[in-house]
Amino acid sequence: MIPKYWVDFIADNSLIGKYCEIPEEIDLSELDGGDLRIFNRNEILEEANEFYPGLAVIKEGFIPVAICLQGSGDPYFINANDGKSGRLYRIYHDAEMVDDNSYNLDDAVNIVLNDYNDLLKYVCA
Repeated sequence: MIPKYWVDFIADNSLIGKYCEIPEEIDLSELDGGDLRIFNRNEILEEANEFYPGLAVIKEGFIPVAICLQGSGDPYFINANDGKSGRLYRIYHDAEMVDDNSYNLDDAVNIVLNDYNDLLKYVCA
């Protein structure tokens, strides 16, 4: 389920458990920027298989990769359909449900970065 390119990216760059601060002016979702912590493998699987929005969006290729630390609890995702160097997304956990298993993706999904590799620029020491 977790793309090898993501596993390699976080391992090669020692990102597991690291914190990133994306400046407001860089956040493509035009929100307050992003403070996030990168998930380890178990957290990815737990978020994808036990919690919303992971349960609802996994079938669309979204893989949870980080958690918001600004208080919203909104997870950050990559999309396996984007492939290597794909976008980083924020998906609202409290977005309107279309049914028990799916979100209104137009309302819930926001692009944060066009290339998840840009996270490397915002890793906190």
